[in-house]
Amino acid sequence: MSYIHYPVISVMGLFLGAFLVEIFGSKNKKVRFGITLVFVTLATVLTYLLIKPVFFDQEIISYWMGGWKPEAGYAIGIGYEIDGLSLFFGLLIVTTFFLSTIYSWRYMEKDHHLGHYYTLFLMLCGAVLGLVFTGDIFNLFIMIEIMTFAAVALTAFRNNREGALEAGFKYLVIGSLGSSFTLAGVAILYLSCHTLNMAQLAALLSEKGLDGLTGFAFALMIAGMGVKSFIVPFHTPAADAYTTAPTSISMVFSGMVNKAGVYGMIRLVYVVFRAMGLSSVQLLLVLFGTVTMFVGVTMALAQHDFKRLLAFHSISQIGYVLTSIGLGTYFGLFGGLFHAMNHTLFKGLLFLTAGAVLYATGTTDLDRLGGLAKRMPRTTAYFLVGAAAISGIPPFNGFASKWMIYQATYEKAVSTGNIAFAFVTVIALLVSVMTLASFIKVTQAVFFGQCPLALTQTKEVPFSMRLPMAILSLLCLAGGIGYNYVMSYVLSPAVHSVSNAVGYVDAMMGSGYATAHKVTMLQSEPAALSVWNPVMWLLLFVVVLTAVTLVALTSEKRRGPVTTGQEQIPDGKYATFFGGEKSEHSHVAGSDLFWGFKKDWKGYFRVAGNLHSGNVNDYAVWTVAATALITLFVMIFIV
Repeated sequence: MSYIHYPVISVMGLFLGAFLVEIFGSKNKKVRFGITLVFVTLATVLTYLLIKPVFFDQEIISYWMGGWKPEAGYAIGIGYEIDGLSLFFGLLIVTTFFLSTIYSWRYMEKDHHLGHYYTLFLMLCGAVLGLVFTGDIFNLFIMIEIMTFAAVALTAFRNNREGALEAGFKYLVIGSLGSSFTLAGVAILYLSCHTLNMAQLAALLSEKGLDGLTGFAFALMIAGMGVKSFIVPFHTPAADAYTTAPTSISMVFSGMVNKAGVYGMIRLVYVVFRAMGLSSVQLLLVLFGTVTMFVGVTMALAQHDFKRLLAFHSISQIGYVLTSIGLGTYFGLFGGLFHAMNHTLFKGLLFLTAGAVLYATGTTDLDRLGGLAKRMPRTTAYFLVGAAAISGIPPFNGFASKWMIYQATYEKAVSTGNIAFAFVTVIALLVSVMTLASFIKVTQAVFFGQCPLALTQTKEVPFSMRLPMAILSLLCLAGGIGYNYVMSYVLSPAVHSVSNAVGYVDAMMGSGYATAHKVTMLQSEPAALSVWNPVMWLLLFVVVLTAVTLVALTSEKRRGPVTTGQEQIPDGKYATFFGGEKSEHSHVAGSDLFWGFKKDWKGYFRVAGNLHSGNVNDYAVWTVAATALITLFVMIFIV
């Protein structure tokens, strides 16, 4: 069998597996798990078999459903097209779902209606994989819809847990708005170009450029993908969804469901609309990315729930990815795609450790945890690897990709003479410092400190739950140490495919079609990147000092006690309680280790808390208003 059939078999196999689980596996746990494992493994193996033709032979695979190839120069059938970018995300998807499948065996054993769980699990996997493999923009929307509704159902799967149904409803409302924007954009593109094939759209839009109609479609689809990737201000369903969903699903949400939105955004702005050469588009994406990384990390610092804290860090790390790819440079693409991969690995690892803690203790409340390092030593070790990786500590993978992002923003500032990009570098470094502080808090609150009496009998989780954590830990270390191999054999094919719109169009529409419609390569190859350049380390030191100074200047001055004119009333909320009492009675718990930071920035946290009202109507207004602003920006500065 030819490998050109592998993508279709992978996607359809997952949907077939969902059908079979619902029929044969609803009563027997071994049958339903066996069916799930077989079809996820099949998709994983077939996707990995595409590495040689796509990554090493640089082939772009095209497949037309039913043999409906283009007629009279127009694509009328549904096509699958797999280039380096598609395969890069496809490999992340199947790896994430395969490890989540193994983890689910014991983690989900106490839940009910697991036939429905595995059905939805396979539908979610098939939808995300189909999204990155499809070459048809309407089929992309269909996969987004399947993905959204499967994700909503899985968010509310543990509907006996407080907040689960509310989280599912929020996801449904905001996700439906994102889907509606995407569908409207697809309809407008079809009205303007009379085709739904992304390769042909890229050729036609490259030839005639963006006008008012296609510019409106561009704005709507950017907003739609922003909702799917949970960037600020479209991030509001994420924290609730990641917190209430089963942890095996939280890992998938953070690892790949939000990356589907990132993939869609890259495919649209770099290939379909060919808009990344415009400085206004770069400004738009970098602005959204920078705000997302900052808001996400500050909200994470204020959390007292392990999974909710990780949810806001997922938002923050997507900000890094969007900022880097928004630079419109090869340096930015390398850093952004590398960090997208690393985020899948270390955030998946961190969510699995949170799930292990929940499985062993029954809670993720940081105020009710502590001292688990002696009772769950392997989980603790895996958590420390993930915490070091997400905080950008060498030699783990997060350091390598963050360093590339620092370099990319600095190089952009130098090449354009725009000091604003240097400010983005400072923000990125500041966010890394806050990320480290946040995970110091979690380490102290969960794994060290005093163990509550209720948890003294806690035991390590089963081997099937530890195995995915061990694999992800090794990948986090390997990605940092062998970053040059990752760049050469994984990232380079993906980055090249983003710029190679000519090859993408010709592979689907026939040789010479791109040239006839004036499609060109994005830009030339850059010099090799280096993580260990000593000159850049010196510059990093200078920028870190700048970041520290920035924090000091933006912090509120400490005030003394509040007075009424007759007596002094101590500020109980932010008071220091150390005054001779026994240390075990200290009021500064591990979950509030950085209460001083929250005091200094209490004005910011007050505003952020008021904005995050929890009301889905408010969040829907945010989504619509942000989409309107994006549309206005596009109409003024891009069209």
